[in-house]
Amino acid sequence: MSIIFHVDVNSAFLSWSALEELKKGEEVDLREVPSIVGGDQSTRHGVVLAKSLPARKYGIHTGEPVVNAFRKCPDLQTVAPDHETYRRYSRKLMSFLQEFISDLEPVSIDECYLDATEFSEGFETPVEAAAFLKDRVKETFGFTVNVGVSTNKLLAKMASDFEKPDKVHTLFPEEIQKKMWKLSVRELFMAGRASTEVLKKLEISTIGQLAQADPVLLESHLKSHGRRLWEFANGVDTSPLQTERQAAKGVGNSVTLPEDLKTQEELFPVLLSLSRKVGKRLSGAGQKALALSVEIKYYNFETSSHQKPLETATDDPMVLYKAATGLFLERWNGKPVRLLGVRSMKLVSGREPRQMSLFEREVWRSPQRERLEKDMKKLQKTYGEQVLAKGFRKTGKRGEEIYEERNR
Repeated sequence: MSIIFHVDVNSAFLSWSALEELKKGEEVDLREVPSIVGGDQSTRHGVVLAKSLPARKYGIHTGEPVVNAFRKCPDLQTVAPDHETYRRYSRKLMSFLQEFISDLEPVSIDECYLDATEFSEGFETPVEAAAFLKDRVKETFGFTVNVGVSTNKLLAKMASDFEKPDKVHTLFPEEIQKKMWKLSVRELFMAGRASTEVLKKLEISTIGQLAQADPVLLESHLKSHGRRLWEFANGVDTSPLQTERQAAKGVGNSVTLPEDLKTQEELFPVLLSLSRKVGKRLSGAGQKALALSVEIKYYNFETSSHQKPLETATDDPMVLYKAATGLFLERWNGKPVRLLGVRSMKLVSGREPRQMSLFEREVWRSPQRERLEKDMKKLQKTYGEQVLAKGFRKTGKRGEEIYEERNR
């Protein structure tokens, strides 16, 4: 089953303008007061391009004349649009998202679709994966997004339009009747004013009524668009992602643990699993990593991360695992862990010749081990990932505890 995310920036133009104003030394955050983007404050010409949540409480709507907005709220603050700045923020956002998910379809300057099927495998649920991405955007850029989660583009888009801002919503096929059918038909994607007027004459006012209408009748009044709206009302959308692939700057996986883990014996197998997934994704993309980072989220939601360069570019899961455990031990404070993440960085082509380190241990990359890894991959490809399992043994010197994997 595919997992599709629809990412939509909350009040994009206003959010981005607010951030720019704060950078210039403004003390008031436009997002926290009645404000709009559009027109000119002195002439009050033009239309509202974006509005803050406080402005919405005055009944101000996107697209209405600025002069009308000032009648509703005389103390309204305005800022002129800066489309070059908006394009810059958009480019940064899309590039950032593609560091996590390479399959991205841009829809507009402030929204896109992502094929999050593989990305979500590193989390307990797709909702947690979406929340992770949403929170990372906020932490990195200072603005918020909504993320809609579903199995196709239409439903993901509809989900992202539910309550805002800074939310994750799902709209899976089994949730359509409960979450979507009660909505006004005006809220259905692609249901414009002309279409809704025709549907109104047919006594169709909700998406549920549209979904249960006769598609032949709809076609007779709205031609092929009637059939399409009927399909959308039933959650049917077969359109593929028109992806825009870019060279990934990093490949990572993280997992929210079913319960807080407290010991190395519990945590190291998780790091191994994550390292294997990262190595598999690197190999599949024909890339190798020159650096690695590990993220830790504790039981109290405190987070910590640590990164280091690798001795040589690699996609070998065991080399990544060795580096990951080292980074983990350097940063872990001994508290129970809720989430672990492993991320490779500074990627290079996998076809580049590999420079062996003078101090590299043969056990990690000997010809015998390379043959073993190839044979393991063949077996797993033929019989499934679970045909081979990993075991651990405790090793170490002078009281140091290290857990090494053993094939069994």
